[in-house]
Order: sequence, then C-alpha cells, then structure tokens
Amino acid sequence: DDGLKKALTGAELVVIPAGVPRKPGMTRDDLFNTNAGIVRDLAKACAETCPEAKLLIISNPVNSTVPIATEVFKKANVYDAKRIFGVTSLDLVRASRFVGEKTGSVGEVPVVGGHAGVTIIPLFSQVPDLQLSDAERDALTHRVQFGGDEVVKAKDGAGSATLSMAYAGARFADSLLRAAAGEDVLEWAFVRTDLFKKEGLEFFSTYVKLDKNGVKEVLPLPSNISAYEQELVQKAIPELKKSEAKGVSFVAGN
Repeated sequence: DDGLKKALTGAELVVIPAGVPRKPGMTRDDLFNTNAGIVRDLAKACAETCPEAKLLIISNPVNSTVPIATEVFKKANVYDAKRIFGVTSLDLVRASRFVGEKTGSVGEVPVVGGHAGVTIIPLFSQVPDLQLSDAERDALTHRVQFGGDEVVKAKDGAGSATLSMAYAGARFADSLLRAAAGEDVLEWAFVRTDLFKKEGLEFFSTYVKLDKNGVKEVLPLPSNISAYEQELVQKAIPELKKSEAKGVSFVAGN
C-alpha cells in the first residue's frame, strides 16, 4: 500500500498530529512508547518522499519526537534544521487566554523552553503593563504548564486537548505559509539551536524568524526576563536533555 507515499509526494508542508492522546494520570512522556514509533515511521516516509518539506510535529512528547524526526532525517542524509519544528503554539494560546481572563484583553504571551510540564516557561515579564503578585505569577505559570492536565481530567478518559491543539497547529502552519509567501513572520517553536550548547542542549522552544526556507533565524531569549523566569529555564534544561537523549536513543536502537 503506497497511500502514504502518494499523500506525501510533492508536499511542501507536513503536519504530524498522529498518535494516542493522554488519559487521566498520564504525562506526555507516558505516550512515548506508542508515539515514538509513529513519528519515526512518518518521518522516514517524509525523508524518502518529500525531504524538503517543512515538518510540523505535534505528536507528544514533542520534547522527544522532534529529536526522533531529526535523527531519522540525519540517517537518510537529508537533514536540514531549518525545516523541522515542534509545534508549541498551544502553550502560547493558553498563556494568552489565561492572561486575557485576568486583564480583559488578549495579548501575546511568549512561551519558551519545551512542551511538557516544567519545561513550559511563560514569559509574563514580556507582557506590557501586566502586574502580577508573586502568588498570581506562580499560579498562572503552573496553569500554563499543566493546563493540558485540566483538559485530560475534564474529558475523563475521552482524550486530551483537540480543538485548541487544532487551532494552535493551524496557526503555526499559517505562519509558515505566510513566510513562504514572502512575509516577515515571528513565531515560537521547538527547534534545533545553539542557545544552550554549553549546557549540552540541542533543542529549545524560542523566538524564531521564519522565511520561505523555514527558520531564518533563531533569536535568543530577551535579556530582560525576570530572575524567576531565568530560574525556570535552569530547571527546564535537565528535563529537556533527558527527553532529547531518549528520542536520540530510540532511533539509534530502532
């Protein structure tokens, strides 16, 4: 059956949301055993059929599935870091919504790091005129980091975030299409970067300038993030490294 090959032939942008959703009590990492193989196989098909397509990976755990796709493309000798993205837009959408509920106006809240628990780092310091007490900041940060758990519990075994994830994925795909059409677009995504090379970390979600080829430039974190946010970054790094290593090991052993 060459249906997958036919579907991918000539593709310029491939979105991968395939996989199993979480159930109550599960972390995104618990999905690894099933979703890792799915992402590996789809990445292999893309590497063979449409190696120059931009790959948007939604399947969790994104902190591991992006390294998996990267290793598959490397094995096929078609790897280009500019074209592989982990879609973390859902975290930005949630952060913006939660802040909007508090302030009455919805603005953009940058979210960096990764896409699981403590690796999700909302940068409330970058929202103009946002005043938060320490308690409010802590509660909002936790809600952005674990907002997905609220949805999983509310659905009571019937799945995880779907509509909001579809919106977030469509938003990011639209950003890439606009960039391909020549527009200057600034987004946030989980990509290959040297920002934390000294710490031994290869992937991080941060500000990304997009162009027709994918990533035009990976931007550093703002120099004026708060001490609290700097601390969150340091806490996230070891978790991100573990997830990255797990993805790389999976491809090496399979």
